[in-house]
Amino acid sequence: MIKNYKSMRISELKKVLYSRGFKISKLKKNTLASNFKNIYLIFFASLLLIGIFWTLPFTSNFVAKNIKKPKTYENYSKQYLEKVLSGEKLITNSSIDDELDQRNLYEDVEYNDGPSKSVRIEASVLNEMFNNKNYKLSLVRKDKLVKPFEVGMLPEEMKFIENTKERKDLFIKIVLPLILSENNKLKRDRQRLFKILNKSNNTKAEKKWLTQKFKQYGVVNNDLSTLKVRLDEIPVSLCIAQAAKETGWGTSRFAIEGNALFGQWTYGGQGIKPAAADEEDKHKVMTFSVLKASVRAYQRNLNTHSSYKEFRKARAIQRDNDEDLNSLQLANYLNDYAETGEEYTRILKKIIEQNNLKDFDNARILPSSKEINNNI
Repeated sequence: MIKNYKSMRISELKKVLYSRGFKISKLKKNTLASNFKNIYLIFFASLLLIGIFWTLPFTSNFVAKNIKKPKTYENYSKQYLEKVLSGEKLITNSSIDDELDQRNLYEDVEYNDGPSKSVRIEASVLNEMFNNKNYKLSLVRKDKLVKPFEVGMLPEEMKFIENTKERKDLFIKIVLPLILSENNKLKRDRQRLFKILNKSNNTKAEKKWLTQKFKQYGVVNNDLSTLKVRLDEIPVSLCIAQAAKETGWGTSRFAIEGNALFGQWTYGGQGIKPAAADEEDKHKVMTFSVLKASVRAYQRNLNTHSSYKEFRKARAIQRDNDEDLNSLQLANYLNDYAETGEEYTRILKKIIEQNNLKDFDNARILPSSKEINNNI
């Protein structure tokens, strides 16, 4: 212990403390200048960081544009070859929906090669049957439910129904269930296709089904991308409008005699020669065993023929955008369906709008019953 430290000088006290092992130093004063210095350092460091982060996007874009990266290619063999038959070729976007194998396109369509498989029912009897089952278009527009009537042939009296609204209503009641039924088949097939594509391995039955669909839609080289584009529905309103235009709302000779709702031509098969055709004209209008076969042939035609490739492309874009199929937009791509071209598409859109046919686009057909099928 240090004695009498109060009477000691500071220098003497330091010596004593040094001799005891203590170090003595002056405390640094926190001056104003040093505080400002720290503030400046923090400020400039912050500016530097802000500048670095601000220039990062520009640097990234510059590197992406000026430094070449190795090209990447989609491995279709990994994605698809496990899902289809062996030997499938890689598919590029430029080759989608280009080629067509016509040999088996209509193998599931029943042409009029003999006696009709249906019975022609008078218009008055049909109307009575529809009324008994409460099948009214006003209810269909409201509830979106359609009775499952399957009429095989148009009544001969169609052309004698003077009231335009009555004739149109009867025509729509006849063709609407047929169109919905065929669209349902397309929808089920499309759903099955996507289920197959989402599986890593496919059964023999699935591969057999795929082979059948490749043939029905004229797909070359087992091109799944093309099959996805072609295997799809036709908007109900567009189907009705074309059937109405091609048959004069069910009054044409081709529709009544040949069950031809869409005026499809043939150069070799069974058909009806147009009365106004020249002797040099070789084409005929296809005839079918029943009206429903005409609907199937029409849908297959739009889904495969090269003239309607842009139609299918526009439909695929609507699908990709998760949109409802828009008949008014798709009608613009059917200018090759008739010789009148754009005038034909204008008339189709007018028929759809004036008759409110888009009301039927989201309609659903009720399950059929043996009683109704037997009556028809």
